[in-house]
Amino acid sequence: MEFGVFILAQQRGYHQTSQQVINNAVEQTVAAEHAGFDTAWYAEHHFNNYSLCPSPLMMVAHCAGLTRRIRLGTAVCVLPLYNPARLLGEIGFADTVSNGRLDLGIGSGYQKFEFDRFGVDLDHSHALFAEFYDVLQAGMRERIFSYSGEHLKMPPTAIAVRTVQTPMPPIWVTSGHGETLGRAIRDNHNLFVTALLNGLDAIKALRERLEEIAAKEGRSIDDTHFGFLRCAYASDNDSEIQSYLDNARFQRRLSESLKFRRAQSDDGYLIKEEAGPNDMSLETMRSNLPVGSVNQVIDRMLEEISILKPTHIALQTQLGDFDQRTMLRQIELWGSRIIPAIRKELKSGRGKVAGEAVSA
Repeated sequence: MEFGVFILAQQRGYHQTSQQVINNAVEQTVAAEHAGFDTAWYAEHHFNNYSLCPSPLMMVAHCAGLTRRIRLGTAVCVLPLYNPARLLGEIGFADTVSNGRLDLGIGSGYQKFEFDRFGVDLDHSHALFAEFYDVLQAGMRERIFSYSGEHLKMPPTAIAVRTVQTPMPPIWVTSGHGETLGRAIRDNHNLFVTALLNGLDAIKALRERLEEIAAKEGRSIDDTHFGFLRCAYASDNDSEIQSYLDNARFQRRLSESLKFRRAQSDDGYLIKEEAGPNDMSLETMRSNLPVGSVNQVIDRMLEEISILKPTHIALQTQLGDFDQRTMLRQIELWGSRIIPAIRKELKSGRGKVAGEAVSA
């Protein structure tokens, strides 16, 4: 079982500067490496305070010089917002300067606000993603390649900076579309899934959906490497837990507001935090998520792993304006106590696991 930190780089208000937010993201990456996490993941969003990371590949390149072991992942590059030739060169560069530590997460995007400002029609996002998927694989596998699709066309082209990992870095795919996930399974790539802030029933439904998608491809989902994005927090301090849950709810409120085009802003930048139809109380969230004492979190994580059977857990660490020093201590706690305990139980078979972000 691998573990990662998922760094969203959020700004909950002007009491946080963009520099502070980005510096905190970098600091969490270094702390995650020291704590023994396998991967640090960086989101991509634009033009508002939901996430301040406009280029996860730039984050990878920067953090590559501050770390030595931890893998660095994009979660995800929103493919329709890129020029494919430039993206291929930057992927090669990021993998090179990280000495082959890049994990390439890709997705089609969902925020119309972003697409409009890049001059891209959101209705074409999945068709664009499918063609980008073709171009990326051809560009990394072949010294010279060309492509002619409905949306993308490339004359014979050579990408100068090749990836260190051959033929390409590990590719991770996230999508709400079963066909896209099926293609990733068929191509032996990895998946990134989530149950959002929901509980065990949603995790069971997610597992069933993944099994159905894999079965349509003539595969078993157990043969596919996939990561589970999850909010979780361990502490005996109730105020810390409440703050983490409050910031997790803030993240979800903004995400849904942007996804369903309800986003409102007084100044054109900060998105108003407003409860939506799927809003949850902090008490419901607490019952749904692995939060509580260290032992409670370990037990709940083992239960969730036994249902979903992922091979990677990505822990959400940079939500809203959660206190940075407290989160750094939390990252260290996972590295020193929680991750070793989970791995020990999985290895021994004494835990609740019988076997070794998409949403339900």
